[in-house]
Amino acid sequence: MSLQPVRPPPELLFVNEAPAHGAEIEALLNRAFGPGRFAKVSERVREFADFAPELSFCALEHGKVVGVVRMWRVNVGDRPVVFLGPLAVEESERRHGLGAQLVERASQASQAAGEPAVLLVGDLPYFQRVGFQIAPGVTLPGPVDAKRVLSRVFDGSELSGPVRAR
Repeated sequence: MSLQPVRPPPELLFVNEAPAHGAEIEALLNRAFGPGRFAKVSERVREFADFAPELSFCALEHGKVVGVVRMWRVNVGDRPVVFLGPLAVEESERRHGLGAQLVERASQASQAAGEPAVLLVGDLPYFQRVGFQIAPGVTLPGPVDAKRVLSRVFDGSELSGPVRAR
Protein backbone atom coordinates (compact mmCIF):
# COMPACT_ATOMS: atom_id res chain seq x y z
CA MET A 1 0.00 0.00 0.00
CA SER A 2 1.35 3.36 -1.01
CA LEU A 3 0.67 6.34 1.23
CA GLN A 4 -0.10 9.62 -0.43
CA PRO A 5 1.63 12.62 1.13
CA VAL A 6 -0.78 14.88 2.94
CA ARG A 7 -0.43 18.49 1.96
CA PRO A 8 -1.58 21.33 4.16
CA PRO A 9 -4.78 23.17 3.29
CA PRO A 10 -4.16 25.68 0.51
CA GLU A 11 -3.58 29.38 1.08
CA LEU A 12 -6.75 30.91 -0.34
CA LEU A 13 -7.92 34.38 -1.18
CA PHE A 14 -11.69 34.94 -1.17
CA VAL A 15 -12.93 37.62 -3.57
CA ASN A 16 -16.24 38.68 -5.02
CA GLU A 17 -16.88 37.18 -8.42
CA ALA A 18 -15.86 39.49 -11.25
CA PRO A 19 -16.28 39.20 -15.04
CA ALA A 20 -12.58 38.28 -15.32
CA HIS A 21 -13.33 35.03 -13.46
CA GLY A 22 -16.02 33.96 -15.94
CA ALA A 23 -14.08 31.53 -18.13
CA GLU A 24 -12.41 29.79 -15.18
CA ILE A 25 -15.75 29.50 -13.36
CA GLU A 26 -17.49 27.99 -16.39
CA ALA A 27 -14.67 25.47 -16.80
CA LEU A 28 -14.89 24.55 -13.09
CA LEU A 29 -18.69 24.17 -13.28
CA ASN A 30 -18.36 21.96 -16.35
CA ARG A 31 -15.85 19.73 -14.54
CA ALA A 32 -17.96 19.60 -11.39
CA PHE A 33 -21.41 19.03 -12.91
CA GLY A 34 -20.99 18.07 -16.55
CA PRO A 35 -23.50 18.91 -19.26
CA GLY A 36 -26.44 17.75 -17.11
CA ARG A 37 -26.19 20.88 -15.00
CA PHE A 38 -28.39 22.78 -17.44
CA ALA A 39 -31.27 20.33 -16.94
CA LYS A 40 -31.59 20.89 -13.19
CA VAL A 41 -34.45 22.81 -11.58
CA SER A 42 -31.90 25.23 -10.11
CA GLU A 43 -31.05 26.30 -13.66
CA ARG A 44 -34.74 27.13 -14.24
CA VAL A 45 -34.52 29.50 -11.26
CA ARG A 46 -31.32 31.12 -12.54
CA GLU A 47 -33.03 31.80 -15.88
CA PHE A 48 -35.29 34.42 -14.26
CA ALA A 49 -33.23 35.41 -11.20
CA ASP A 50 -31.05 38.51 -10.90
CA PHE A 51 -27.37 37.64 -10.45
CA ALA A 52 -25.82 39.17 -7.32
CA PRO A 53 -22.04 39.34 -7.91
CA GLU A 54 -21.52 41.32 -4.71
CA LEU A 55 -22.83 38.28 -2.77
CA SER A 56 -21.03 35.69 -4.94
CA PHE A 57 -17.50 34.56 -4.14
CA CYS A 58 -14.51 32.85 -5.70
CA ALA A 59 -11.75 31.12 -3.80
CA LEU A 60 -8.42 31.77 -5.49
CA GLU A 61 -5.25 29.76 -4.98
CA HIS A 62 -2.22 31.45 -6.57
CA GLY A 63 -4.63 33.49 -8.72
CA LYS A 64 -6.55 30.44 -10.01
CA VAL A 65 -10.25 29.86 -9.25
CA VAL A 66 -10.52 26.68 -7.16
CA GLY A 67 -14.02 27.28 -5.77
CA VAL A 68 -17.09 29.36 -6.50
CA VAL A 69 -20.49 30.10 -5.02
CA ARG A 70 -23.01 32.17 -6.95
CA MET A 71 -25.98 34.03 -5.50
CA TRP A 72 -29.19 35.17 -7.21
CA ARG A 73 -32.02 37.45 -6.10
CA VAL A 74 -35.51 35.95 -6.26
CA ASN A 75 -38.75 36.01 -4.29
CA VAL A 76 -40.45 33.22 -2.41
CA GLY A 77 -44.04 34.32 -2.66
CA ASP A 78 -43.71 38.07 -2.03
CA ARG A 79 -40.59 37.80 0.17
CA PRO A 80 -37.19 38.61 -1.26
CA VAL A 81 -34.55 35.91 -0.74
CA VAL A 82 -31.21 34.95 -2.25
CA PHE A 83 -30.90 31.68 -4.17
CA LEU A 84 -27.53 29.96 -3.73
CA GLY A 85 -25.96 27.99 -6.53
CA PRO A 86 -24.09 26.68 -8.13
CA LEU A 87 -21.46 25.82 -5.56
CA ALA A 88 -18.39 24.09 -6.97
CA VAL A 89 -14.93 23.25 -5.67
CA GLU A 90 -12.03 21.70 -7.56
CA GLU A 91 -11.82 18.00 -6.75
CA SER A 92 -8.29 18.41 -5.37
CA GLU A 93 -9.56 20.96 -2.81
CA ARG A 94 -12.69 19.19 -1.53
CA ARG A 95 -11.26 17.83 1.71
CA HIS A 96 -10.44 21.21 3.20
CA GLY A 97 -14.00 22.45 3.94
CA LEU A 98 -13.81 25.00 1.14
CA GLY A 99 -17.42 24.48 0.02
CA ALA A 100 -18.72 25.16 3.52
CA GLN A 101 -16.47 28.25 3.78
CA LEU A 102 -17.88 29.61 0.51
CA VAL A 103 -21.48 28.96 1.60
CA GLU A 104 -20.87 30.62 4.97
CA ARG A 105 -19.18 33.65 3.38
CA ALA A 106 -22.03 34.10 0.88
CA SER A 107 -24.67 33.63 3.58
CA GLN A 108 -23.01 36.18 5.87
CA ALA A 109 -22.71 38.68 3.00
CA SER A 110 -26.41 38.16 2.21
CA GLN A 111 -27.43 38.74 5.81
CA ALA A 112 -25.21 41.85 6.03
CA ALA A 113 -26.85 43.17 2.84
CA GLY A 114 -30.26 42.92 4.51
CA GLU A 115 -31.46 39.80 2.71
CA PRO A 116 -33.86 37.86 4.97
CA ALA A 117 -32.95 34.35 3.81
CA VAL A 118 -30.88 32.12 1.56
CA LEU A 119 -32.53 29.31 -0.40
CA LEU A 120 -30.90 26.40 -2.24
CA VAL A 121 -31.40 22.90 -3.60
CA GLY A 122 -28.97 20.48 -2.02
CA ASP A 123 -28.22 17.66 0.41
CA LEU A 124 -29.41 18.34 3.97
CA PRO A 125 -26.51 16.49 5.70
CA TYR A 126 -24.00 18.75 3.92
CA PHE A 127 -25.81 22.07 4.25
CA GLN A 128 -27.29 21.52 7.71
CA ARG A 129 -23.84 22.02 9.23
CA VAL A 130 -23.88 25.63 7.93
CA GLY A 131 -27.37 26.43 9.21
CA PHE A 132 -29.76 25.20 6.49
CA GLN A 133 -32.96 23.24 7.03
CA ILE A 134 -35.74 21.85 4.88
CA ALA A 135 -38.07 24.58 3.55
CA PRO A 136 -41.35 22.63 3.19
CA GLY A 137 -43.48 25.58 2.04
CA VAL A 138 -41.29 26.53 -0.94
CA THR A 139 -42.09 25.39 -4.48
CA LEU A 140 -39.68 25.56 -7.39
CA PRO A 141 -40.38 25.88 -11.14
CA GLY A 142 -40.02 22.20 -11.89
CA PRO A 143 -39.78 18.79 -10.25
CA VAL A 144 -37.49 18.50 -7.24
CA ASP A 145 -37.37 16.32 -4.14
CA ALA A 146 -38.94 18.54 -1.44
CA LYS A 147 -36.35 17.29 1.09
CA ARG A 148 -33.63 18.95 -1.01
CA VAL A 149 -35.23 22.43 -0.92
CA LEU A 150 -33.33 24.09 1.94
CA SER A 151 -33.26 27.52 3.53
CA ARG A 152 -31.31 29.52 6.05
CA VAL A 153 -33.62 32.20 7.39
CA PHE A 154 -32.03 35.06 9.32
CA ASP A 155 -35.14 36.48 11.03
CA GLY A 156 -36.65 33.20 12.28
CA SER A 157 -39.71 33.31 10.01
CA GLU A 158 -40.78 30.60 7.57
CA LEU A 159 -40.62 30.80 3.80
CA SER A 160 -43.70 29.80 1.88
CA GLY A 161 -44.76 30.10 -1.75
CA PRO A 162 -43.42 29.71 -5.25
CA VAL A 163 -39.93 30.87 -6.23
CA ARG A 164 -40.23 33.61 -8.84
CA ALA A 165 -38.52 36.71 -10.18
CA ARG A 166 -38.19 39.75 -7.93
